Amino acid sequence: MANFPTHIAIGTVVSGLAATLTLAADVIAPESLVAVTLAGVVGSVLPDIDLKDSRPSRALFAGLAVFFSFCVLFVTAPKYSIAEMWIAWLGTLVGVRYLGQKVFSKFSYHRGIWHSIVAGLFFWFLTAVIFRHLLGFHEGVAWLGGGFVFIGYMTHLILDEIYSVDVHETRIKASFGTALKFYDSKRLGESALVAGLAVVTFMITPPAKVFVDGVTSQQLWAGLHSRLLPQHGHWFGIDIQQQRSALGLGKAPVATDITTGSISQRPASATVTPAVVPVPEVSKKTD
Repeated sequence: MANFPTHIAIGTVVSGLAATLTLAADVIAPESLVAVTLAGVVGSVLPDIDLKDSRPSRALFAGLAVFFSFCVLFVTAPKYSIAEMWIAWLGTLVGVRYLGQKVFSKFSYHRGIWHSIVAGLFFWFLTAVIFRHLLGFHEGVAWLGGGFVFIGYMTHLILDEIYSVDVHETRIKASFGTALKFYDSKRLGESALVAGLAVVTFMITPPAKVFVDGVTSQQLWAGLHSRLLPQHGHWFGIDIQQQRSALGLGKAPVATDITTGSISQRPASATVTPAVVPVPEVSKKTD
């Protein structure tokens, strides 16, 4: 499988490319785009949450602990005292970081159900719920953030499958096919549980109409197509053709009468006037 730095690097690149398209489409505010892009990066390492006592697992649970603890803090702020907020925040931080990781590791194994498309859908729906109901983002932004997580998740699974093919020794490793799958055939009970969680989470997601209408809009895709390349060849505000002309490159060919080959270069519309050769007048001899 690909290592942790590789997943982070490729996940960041993919999220950045998707964020560029989103920014060009001008569908969400830049400050919301930052959160959405970070969600995509998290999604790119999220499948390795089932690694026991490893650096990726500890990093993921540490990040999730910070995230959920501050979510709890923001939710409880209007209702509780400072001391109560401290207890709720610290309890969530420690509980998710240590207790959550221990329980999760006990009931999971690497390349199990969490390396599957169903798990990716579950985290898409869960992210949409968190963005909308805990962080207060707009419905469309919530679904977009979940979509970024799903894209990062799929990037991780595809990378694992690519690294399962040994190009140098021209062989396929035993791990091939264990990452990009719909369910875990070894533990059908866990697969059914995650599928059920995905269905339940989907039922409490915010309305997706704004998101669906946005991504299926012909106007949006037409606008992205028009912005795909610089207009009139002006890259970064520089007229490339003008710069080439100034450097003496790419000049237009100079017209010349010299022709080559057996095909005449005369225009088809030109008429050829035959040359009239004067015939010398012959004097008649008289007898």
